[in-house]
Amino acid sequence: MFGTFTRLGRCWGCVPMSMQGSRWIDPAPLEVERPRLPWWTLLPRWAQVVALPFVLMWLVVWLLVQVGRLLWRYPLTLVAAVLVGWVQLATGWWGLAFTLLAVVVVLGVWWRVHLGSFTRSVVVQVRTERRRFGVYACQWRAVMRLSGLVKAHRAKEYRPALGLVRSHGWRDRVRVRMVKGQSPQDWELRADNLAHAFHARSCRVRVRKPGRLELDFLHRDPLTHPVPVPALAESDDGVDLRKITVGRTETGKPWRIRLLGRHLLGVGVTGAGKGSLLWALVWALAPLIRTGRVRLVGIDPKGGMELGQAPEVFRRVVFDNGPDAVALLEEIAATVKERATRYRGAVRSWSAATGDPFIVLVVDELADVLAYQPDKQLRERANRAMQTITSQGRAPGVAVVGFVQDPRKEVVSFRHLFPTRVAMRLDEKAQVDMVLGDGAREQGAAAHEISEHTPGVAWTKDEGQREPLRARAFHITDTDLDTLASFAAGRLVRRAQVLPFPDQSMPWTERDAA
Repeated sequence: MFGTFTRLGRCWGCVPMSMQGSRWIDPAPLEVERPRLPWWTLLPRWAQVVALPFVLMWLVVWLLVQVGRLLWRYPLTLVAAVLVGWVQLATGWWGLAFTLLAVVVVLGVWWRVHLGSFTRSVVVQVRTERRRFGVYACQWRAVMRLSGLVKAHRAKEYRPALGLVRSHGWRDRVRVRMVKGQSPQDWELRADNLAHAFHARSCRVRVRKPGRLELDFLHRDPLTHPVPVPALAESDDGVDLRKITVGRTETGKPWRIRLLGRHLLGVGVTGAGKGSLLWALVWALAPLIRTGRVRLVGIDPKGGMELGQAPEVFRRVVFDNGPDAVALLEEIAATVKERATRYRGAVRSWSAATGDPFIVLVVDELADVLAYQPDKQLRERANRAMQTITSQGRAPGVAVVGFVQDPRKEVVSFRHLFPTRVAMRLDEKAQVDMVLGDGAREQGAAAHEISEHTPGVAWTKDEGQREPLRARAFHITDTDLDTLASFAAGRLVRRAQVLPFPDQSMPWTERDAA
C-alpha cells in the first residue's frame, strides 16, 4: 500500500496542475557534492593517539621553517623590530630614543664616508624588503589569479610560489616556482600583464632551471645614455686579448670581449650601432696595433664608408667585395695554414712568444662578400677562404670580426663557427635565437625590442656562457676617430675639409666657381 502511494507521488509531477489541486508535491532532492574529509579523520582513535607526537613534532618543524623563511626574506625588518623591543624594555623610551639617534648618526657617517658599501649593505636590502612585501607579496595571489597563471584541480587551487626578490633600483629580480604543467611560454605570453600589474616598464622571463623562473621587472633603462669612451692607453702592457673592454653592461660592469681563440659575429639592422662596437674594439686594441703586436686588416664592401674613417689603423684594407677582397681572404687563409704547419709539435695555440703578430680580420658587411657577390666563382672562393679562417684560425692567432644585417643561414651558412655573437637591434624575435642560439629569447634576450634611439645596445653571448648579457658599446665620435688614427699612425692625422653643398638656386657658373 505504501509503495503504491510512493509511486503515485513520484509520478504526480507529470499530472497537470489542474488535476493536482492543492496537494503538496515533494521537490526533487538537492544534489550536492559529497564532502571530502581528510584521510587522517578516518583512522581509528588509537592510531590518531599514536600519531599525535609525530604530528606535534612536524608542526614545530614547520613553524621553525616559516620563521627561518621570514628571517631570510626580511632580515633587517625582523632584526630591527626585535632590537627595538628589547632596548625599549631594557632602557625605556628615553633609552630607545637615544639609541635610535646614535644609529642614525652612525648610518649618516657611513653614508658620507663610503657610499658604495652603504648602498650595497643597507639601501639595497631595505629597498628589497620593502618592495617584496609591499609590491609583490601583498598582490601575488590576486595577480596570479587575474593573469590566468593559477590552476585548479579537484576544488584545490595551485598557485606559483613567490621566491627570492632582489631590487637593484632600476630592476627587480623575482624568482618563481612554476605550477606543475606550466611552461616558460605561458609566462612569456603574460609578461606584459605582469609588468603592468606590478607597475614596471617591462618584464623579462628567464629560465633558471626546470620548474624555476626568474622575472626581471625593469623600471628604467640604465643604458639610455651613451657610454663615453675612456682615454687611450699609452702602454700595451694592460691590454689583454682575452678581455677587451668595449663598453658597459646594464649592471654597470665593463663589457669585455675575448678575441684570443674566438671569432665575433655582430648582427643588427641599419642604425643599430654596429660601428660603435667595431670602433670600440679597435680603440681598445690601439696600443697593440701601434707596437705591431696586433695586425689589423679589413674589408669594407661599402666603398670605405665605415673603415675609411680611420684607415691608418689597418695594415691592409679593401673597399669593395671584388677580386681584391677575395685575394685578401685567401692570403689570410694561407697564413693560417702556414702558421699551423710551423706551430705543429711546438705550441698548441698562439701566444706573443711565437713572434708572430695577432691578426684581426674585420669585415664590415659580411653578406656582401659571401652571399651578395654576383660573380659565382668569386663568391665560392670567398666562402672557402672564410670557412678555412673561421674553422682553423683560432689556434694560429687569427680572429675574425664580422658584421651582418641578415642572420639567416642563406647569408652566413657557418655562423656556428663564431663562438662570440652579438645581437643588436633586430627586426624579428625569431632572429634572436638565430644569432644567440636556441633558447636565448626564453632567457630574456629581447634584441627585437631594443629602441632605435639607443644605438650600440646589444645582447651578447659567448661560448660556454649560461645566460645572454645586455650591454652598450662605447660611443665613438668623429673626433675620437681622428685621435685614434693619429695614435695608431704615430703622427698627427689631418682630415680633409668637408665643404658644404653649393646653393641650388645659384647659376651654374657661380656654382662651379664655388
